[in-house]
Amino acid sequence: MIFRDGSFLRQSSRPRCSESSFFMASVATEYISVGGNRHPGAADWDVQSGVLAFGADNNVALWDPLDNSHRGVHALLVGHSDKVSVVRFYTCPSTGTRILLTGSVDHTVRVWQKRSGDSLKYRLACTLEGHTGSVNAIAVADGTDIVASGAADGTVRIWRINAQDELKGELVESITLKPRFFPLTLALRALKGEKGQGLVLAVAGTTTTVQIFASEASVDKPSFTRRAVLSGHEAWVRSLSFTHDKNNNPDEVLLASASQDKYIRLWRLQQGEANGPAPIDEADPLLGGMEPTLANKAHEFETAGTKFSIAFEALLFGNEDWIYTTAWNPASERSQLLSASADNTVTIWEQDPTSGVWMSVERMGEISVQKGSTTATGSAGGFWIGLWSPDGRTVVSLGRTGSWRVWQLDLELDLWIQKFGISGHVRPVNGVQWEPSGGYLLSTSADQTTRLHAEWLREKQRSWHEFSRPQIHGYDLNCIDTLGPLQFVSGADEKLLRVFNEPKQIAELLKKLTASQQTFEGDLPDTAEIPVLGLSNKAQGDEAPVEEEENEESNGVTSTPAASLVADSPPLEDQLSRYTLWPEHEKLYGHGYEISAVAVSHDRKLIATACKASSVDHAVIRLYDTSDWHEIKPSLAAHSLTITDLSFSDDDQFLLSVGRDRQWAVFTRSEQDQTTYTQYASNPKGHSRMILGAAWAPITADSVFATAGRDKSVKIWQKSEGTFVSKTTVALTSAVSAISFLPAIHKNSFLLAVGEDSGAISIHKIAVDSLEAQHVVTIERVIAPSRSITQVLWRPVPPEAADISAFELAVASEDTSTRIYTISNIV
Repeated sequence: MIFRDGSFLRQSSRPRCSESSFFMASVATEYISVGGNRHPGAADWDVQSGVLAFGADNNVALWDPLDNSHRGVHALLVGHSDKVSVVRFYTCPSTGTRILLTGSVDHTVRVWQKRSGDSLKYRLACTLEGHTGSVNAIAVADGTDIVASGAADGTVRIWRINAQDELKGELVESITLKPRFFPLTLALRALKGEKGQGLVLAVAGTTTTVQIFASEASVDKPSFTRRAVLSGHEAWVRSLSFTHDKNNNPDEVLLASASQDKYIRLWRLQQGEANGPAPIDEADPLLGGMEPTLANKAHEFETAGTKFSIAFEALLFGNEDWIYTTAWNPASERSQLLSASADNTVTIWEQDPTSGVWMSVERMGEISVQKGSTTATGSAGGFWIGLWSPDGRTVVSLGRTGSWRVWQLDLELDLWIQKFGISGHVRPVNGVQWEPSGGYLLSTSADQTTRLHAEWLREKQRSWHEFSRPQIHGYDLNCIDTLGPLQFVSGADEKLLRVFNEPKQIAELLKKLTASQQTFEGDLPDTAEIPVLGLSNKAQGDEAPVEEEENEESNGVTSTPAASLVADSPPLEDQLSRYTLWPEHEKLYGHGYEISAVAVSHDRKLIATACKASSVDHAVIRLYDTSDWHEIKPSLAAHSLTITDLSFSDDDQFLLSVGRDRQWAVFTRSEQDQTTYTQYASNPKGHSRMILGAAWAPITADSVFATAGRDKSVKIWQKSEGTFVSKTTVALTSAVSAISFLPAIHKNSFLLAVGEDSGAISIHKIAVDSLEAQHVVTIERVIAPSRSITQVLWRPVPPEAADISAFELAVASEDTSTRIYTISNIV
């Protein structure tokens, strides 16, 4: 990689996750930031390849948590039309083909086949259809060709997977659950019997019982029959998982069931008749009045010509809230159970070899005293998913913020140590903005957070990570722009804008670990915190009582957040949500509805904003002076409906606005007063449908801008005789939702990035002299977002870009992803 002036990324020698090529340019995915879906079944860790797949909105993300390069998400599999709720890896026994099964709210199960030679590339092989509700659970049993899926239609469907010639799935049986309930979890296991192989299926969900079904596996069409109902839980059952009993008898099977009643129950499945129940001492104080739930009645059934029995084995308690998932350690010599709970802990359970009692041997997460009463702590909602690595020495968990946390076992210290994982937005990303020199990228989202992404540089390696979470808010965030390297402004649904200052420790962290070379005069503020029941980020210590400030011990305590960030690596998730907030500097009032657009002049002296509007009174542009933050009146009026985008020309001479009223308007700066703009030109019929994007081309003799409309076109306009006239129209295949000009002229052409409502992204060259458009490249669908593009933005480059061979493009999408592409070899 080559840096110009220490700030500009030009070439990369590290591996790309995937590439798209065309005869005029090539495209590579540099970075994908995306959060995981908060569903207990929406992730699985492949024991063969080490790849972790998880649902990310309607896509499936592939990530290798043990990758030493810390690459993050390598790819997103696009295919589902709604949120992915369950993910499972599976090996087809007939061919040994490794496949990935994913279920979704779109009622389908999709089967992905791994491409030969690459564990991080899958192709959509087939789709299993038939459910009429959201698919919530999938169960597989290696060694069989049978797969089970459960959905909100109250049924469990049994499928046979065949990969002999062409990978396909066949519906074998549909089980209607009685009494009717929605299955939330399934577990499938093969059992060896005298007459071949049998199958046992455990089903649970929106009921307090676990239903056991059994069938012959060797017949052409296995028929599952309910053989037992396991009672004991007092709330919905969220997780089921089978394993061999490694501690006592490998031929016997343990079933773990976890419930919203805060308990895990273990059940023993064995051949033959069950042993008689042990006598219960009703006076035993340890029972605590729970003897009705501890009944260990044995249930017997027959499959594959052999009798089996299943009975209650043990009760695991200690969690303070719902338990979402359980997972057995695939590699340990002893049976170890991992549970993830809404009490914000991940627990490892193990049986004491002497007493035989199951107990928690390790608890990871956050203890009760660390939990706060605001979303700034990231603790509300706890952990939704807990998974083991294939070697059993690493544990990952997914929290409510959509971020993955990683713990690794240090064998020498015999301690579980937290490592940094990956993070991302969990709702549509509404805006991205580069720091003026390109040192870092800000993204803001409807998940009510703003995140700072930067590239971590170290010896021979580099990777993108989230370095700060400047804003955690109570309203959906809609737009963002920077006021220099140390300040930004964002707009939300709360009808006002907020300005934030970069804290000192974040500036130092970025300077040490990234290419961001920020210079600042004077002292920067300390890190911020959100007061209880508050929305404003306050610098720590701003409201501290005098007596605390005079106390040396308390001073030592308040300084701990600054020292809490690891100085040689990006922040961990709990650090991001607590210690990387930016203090709020100013609020900008005036609008009457939700903020829809914001733009900052290139000299950083003015902020232009607009809000949602259905009348002329509110469809105005408000200008704010950054020297004292006062509003400059009167407001700029030209539109009759919501203004969707605002853009200043490079010299700040013009301000462009576009809106839902199909109109664009250009305002020009007064020579006498640099803070005053007046209307210069407008076109009430700029497009035949609403205009969603606006961008100025780099400065030339005649000013040029582009507009993007829902009429599937981009129009290029040039200044001519006191107005702007249309010179070129670029036709696209769907509504155009975002556009951006490279802020430099490349080989006598403007480079225009175009994002569409379908998720398509294309690059076009606009000749400087004739303004003729030429298509350069369209990013392949396999590496492009799957939903509407909300913003595209080129990374800043020097004014003359003729000798630069690669450019970076940031993309925000409604599929919750923030991406950076490298566009290179542009002819």
